[in-house]
Amino acid sequence: MKIKHSGAKYSAIVKIGELLNKLESESGENYLRLNRGVPSVTNIDLSEVIPLIDFNSKELQVYPPNSGLLKLRDAINKYYFHNHTSSNNIFVTAGGMNALDLVFKTLNATEVLIPEFYWGAYTNIMKINKVENSSYSSFDFLLENKEKLSGKAVLICDPNNPIGNKYDDKMLLEVVAELYRNNVSIIWDSPYRKLFYEEDDTFYSELIKYDNVIIVDSFSKAMGLSGQRLGYIHSNNQEFNGELNINILYATNGINAFAQLLVYNILVTKEGQKAGKDFRRKTIEDMNLNIEYLKAKGLLAEEFYKDSYPVGIFAVVNMSEEELLKDKIGSVGLYYFTKDNIEYSKKYSRICISVPHGELKGYFDGV
Repeated sequence: MKIKHSGAKYSAIVKIGELLNKLESESGENYLRLNRGVPSVTNIDLSEVIPLIDFNSKELQVYPPNSGLLKLRDAINKYYFHNHTSSNNIFVTAGGMNALDLVFKTLNATEVLIPEFYWGAYTNIMKINKVENSSYSSFDFLLENKEKLSGKAVLICDPNNPIGNKYDDKMLLEVVAELYRNNVSIIWDSPYRKLFYEEDDTFYSELIKYDNVIIVDSFSKAMGLSGQRLGYIHSNNQEFNGELNINILYATNGINAFAQLLVYNILVTKEGQKAGKDFRRKTIEDMNLNIEYLKAKGLLAEEFYKDSYPVGIFAVVNMSEEELLKDKIGSVGLYYFTKDNIEYSKKYSRICISVPHGELKGYFDGV
């Protein structure tokens, strides 16, 4: 039979995980798996949240609405946007990757610019959807070339994967405003932000003033629910939303109702809100300790944080993937996350710092 070859590559991160499985099996020793991209300091405690869900309800047992349960979209509107948008502008997706795929299917841009160091799935999803892409080196580059970018789209990931850095919000909003004035679409991919910011954060309420901004977010990182595969897209561009709604229908036919009810209860009930806050507090506490430890040991590649600051859930260290593997530490070579600086990046690795501090310190003390 004939096969349609997309040209996309299998995930290097998954491959490294398979290698670690093999090494552990052969040696009988454990490896520290910092190649993965999910918060692993602690699990979110759902013991008081699950009893709030009625498993016999029609809401759980029938097809969910195409754009997601209305009460969940209302809760997202309140928590993320302070009720400054319409719930009709919010579309529930099967995680952040599904959301990005739907955006690339729907948005008609001549080219998408992605950060110089980027999550590899961006280019693979775009390749599958036949979307042209190139990279930008800095926000200054975008501002200097804003007039040339008309008709194109810019993808911004902040806090960033793989660098794990955070830029100043005021500066980011100034960049958005300039791109808006020059007819540039913006895909704001931010699955990590709400791990660090609580309900009083107004940043998204500022972003939605622009109808060229598409926000992609997920509950995998901020709530530790990567296994539930739930995220959302926000846009106030009605032409985009109309086509997106059609693409969601034929791509998913509705998103898992249990996952939607679970997130809803975390957002609106006192039991769920406590579980979310406890998860974020402990996760941030250990990540901060890990960042300070890597700095003190001289392992944090501080040249990547000159105009920003490290927050996680990732960090770049000045050791290669091969060097770390000798000390039974799994990582991902930074060169996997760039097209323009491969040789330069081979001496660095991206690690997930969202692991218990004692566990990370125990392995790195021997490095």
